[in-house]
Amino acid sequence: MFHGSGLFALLLMVLEWTRPGLSSPLRPICDLRVLNHFIKEAWDAEAAMRACQDACNIATNFTAPLTRVDFDDWEAMNIEEQAQEVQSGLHVLNEAISSLQASNQTDVLQSHIDASISNIASIRQVLRSLSIPEYVPPTSGGEDKEMQKVSSISELFQVHINFLRGKVHLLLANAPVCHQGVS
Repeated sequence: MFHGSGLFALLLMVLEWTRPGLSSPLRPICDLRVLNHFIKEAWDAEAAMRACQDACNIATNFTAPLTRVDFDDWEAMNIEEQAQEVQSGLHVLNEAISSLQASNQTDVLQSHIDASISNIASIRQVLRSLSIPEYVPPTSGGEDKEMQKVSSISELFQVHINFLRGKVHLLLANAPVCHQGVS
């Protein structure tokens, strides 16, 4: 059910690319059902981590993006600032979830971890299809105010869900390329 999640977005892109008469191999993916698929898989991973409890505990804190959205602040940001915030959050989530790969989890949990990493890569590909700028690491070494510390794997995956449902959804729903020619 959660295997091949990255394949879902890739399949959509390939099908769009191979359709006759298209000049660009990377067509915009504006259908939010793609994101909803990734959110559902993140829910499944979080449920598996929550069910695991003691066996999945790791004595470390994870850095994760903040998920709350002040809509006035968000709407005041331009698309590049919104994209940087989302891409930065995806980068931090990817780093935190990738750090779990070496934690000797059960096969089921490991497959959720691998699927989550694949899904983040697919979401980045969706963002790329919408001409949303890629992540550019900050040049200063200061602490990012848009980050938080979480202390459990389950909490990390809850942040993952909320980040997708919040900031990623807002960015995708309002991507300029998806609204061209719509009046």
